[in-house]
Amino acid sequence: MASTMGSKDEPVVSTIVKENVDEVELARMGYKQELRRELGLLQNFGVSFSIISVITGVSSLFLYGLTTGGPAVMVWGWIVVGKSQTSYGRAHPTSGGPYFWAAMMCKPEHAAFASWITGWFNLLGQVAVTTGISFACATFISTLATFNTDFVPTAKTTIGIYAAVLIMQGLINTFGVHLLRYLNNISVWWHALGTTALVIAVLAKAPTHQTGHFVFQTFIDGTGVNGVGWSERASPAYVVIVGILMAQYTLTVAGFDASAHMTEETRNAAMSGPVGIVMAIGVSAVLGWFLLLGLLFSIQDLDNTISSPTGEPVAQIFLDTVGEKGAIVLMVIVIGSMFWCGTFSVTSNSRMMYAFARDGGIPGHKFFQKVDVKRKSPIRTVWLACTLSFILGLPSLGSSVAFSAATSIATIGLYVSYGIPIALRVIYRSRFVRGPFHLGAFSSPIATGAVLWICFIFIAFILPEENPVNSQTLNYAIVAVGIVVTYSLGFWVISARKWFTGPVKQIAAEEMGIDVMNPAEIEKQNSSKGSV
Repeated sequence: MASTMGSKDEPVVSTIVKENVDEVELARMGYKQELRRELGLLQNFGVSFSIISVITGVSSLFLYGLTTGGPAVMVWGWIVVGKSQTSYGRAHPTSGGPYFWAAMMCKPEHAAFASWITGWFNLLGQVAVTTGISFACATFISTLATFNTDFVPTAKTTIGIYAAVLIMQGLINTFGVHLLRYLNNISVWWHALGTTALVIAVLAKAPTHQTGHFVFQTFIDGTGVNGVGWSERASPAYVVIVGILMAQYTLTVAGFDASAHMTEETRNAAMSGPVGIVMAIGVSAVLGWFLLLGLLFSIQDLDNTISSPTGEPVAQIFLDTVGEKGAIVLMVIVIGSMFWCGTFSVTSNSRMMYAFARDGGIPGHKFFQKVDVKRKSPIRTVWLACTLSFILGLPSLGSSVAFSAATSIATIGLYVSYGIPIALRVIYRSRFVRGPFHLGAFSSPIATGAVLWICFIFIAFILPEENPVNSQTLNYAIVAVGIVVTYSLGFWVISARKWFTGPVKQIAAEEMGIDVMNPAEIEKQNSSKGSV
């Protein structure tokens, strides 16, 4: 009888296990399944693809690229950066992403510290990325409002529009969480078809086209406020180094770990997460390069494009090629892409903050770790993400390089958080356990190359972007990074090292009656075990 029952139940049990493999893996790591898990590979890819959003990165930093190296640096820098990108995945479906990986890669006695530092850099990058994306959306809305009107944007009106954009994105992530899967699909097609249509439109309607020499060989140094740029004061190489920010930022914008942060909401996360990352980077790199070429070949008057009355070279290219009515349509495509990009950036950002709060990593973690029971979404961290992003955008009221500084902060913060687990994978290679998706024999050399590249861009993107350096032109990325480093290291030495244990074994701890979000109780448990 027992044998008969066993043979009948075996297929059923097998099916149940397959359907719940992600929850089982999450439970093995010590976490409860609290978020709604309904995303597939396409949706996971879509989140990364939408956040990378080549339209957003290229359009928002097009002026920066034209004046910091010009077409040659934009085109060839894109290729160099695209080839330098390293995708990495783990078979651990947790929203924590890089900071969880850092703990897994490290020796147990150093895991908490590695996780703490990685988490804070990732949080910095996530906030700055949302700032860069949504502020660009507000800027382009301001620009569109000038078409055939007397409206003149100011820093204050742009900040107001920026606040409205963040509020709308926050509301979507609050009340429309059950629709994110469908909105994600719309965003993917919007970006893919929109980018293609944009390139075809400007190339087809452009009265004249720039030469290949202009697009591939023209170097421009417009970094000098008083006419003396960095190529003259220092070296053209300096301009090239800081000029690759456009490509590096665009191919970053949280796309690498957006798929990771969404894995607790993704089916078959061990494969869908890393595959989603690889697909998003590959498609974005190719699509973005063609977008760059399309815009550069369609420039009619370089000087007028750079000093456009609209304030945005991309908008001027639209006006010069397809006329005002056509430009309005193309601007709507760009603004829509930026809005979707920002919306899903808030989604990814809030998941990272939720996971970090769940492990006690941020102030007020007891409050921010709560998941809305009805919507199965971390609503509180959605609004935390929006609030911090708004605050980071405020320096734009008094700085001419505030936007590019925000993009530098995003790039530095995110890449450092990617680099730490990669470096630990190289150092502690014996602890590395391959998941179902891996790079095989190329894993170690690619990881080493990625670490070296991240060290390079960390230095490159804190350098001054305009000459001379003063309160208006200071690259305040160094300030923001300094604050995070000071806070994370200082708080670690003073307090966190005594109670932060890294990713918390939530289920096991609760079974023992331990309040895992209470530092004092954790410290008490550690002391009872003889921990220092």
